[in-house]
Amino acid sequence: MAAKVVIDLLKSKGLRVTPQRYAVYAHLCARSDHPTVEEIMISLNKDFPVSSQATIYATLQTLRQVGLVREVLLEEGVCRYDANMQPHHHFRCRLCGKIEDIPFDAFPSLDFSQLRSGLRAERYEVIVEGICDQC
Repeated sequence: MAAKVVIDLLKSKGLRVTPQRYAVYAHLCARSDHPTVEEIMISLNKDFPVSSQATIYATLQTLRQVGLVREVLLEEGVCRYDANMQPHHHFRCRLCGKIEDIPFDAFPSLDFSQLRSGLRAERYEVIVEGICDQC
């Protein structure tokens, strides 16, 4: 994603464009593997060695609150981050842990009429676990 696009998206959400916000968001937009805070920190610190885990976590929470990233919980106790805000599903390899996006229309829509009375579905996401073609 071009630098101007990243800056414009941050500004459109009412955020100041700090070096940390820019670096974290641009980095996350360039990745499709749904990294953890630690993975982002390790990768960013190769080029931007002033990013602490606390700074990256706080930046991700700010970006999440304004709708630029989302948390993805695909395995117990591990929070990953995704800048793809379009509805989509996920595939997770149970051997190597690789995560891959699945287009939202890859599966037929779910029938929510079977939910008990009083429940109203707003969104859903399918998580497919299996073995990837690299394993």
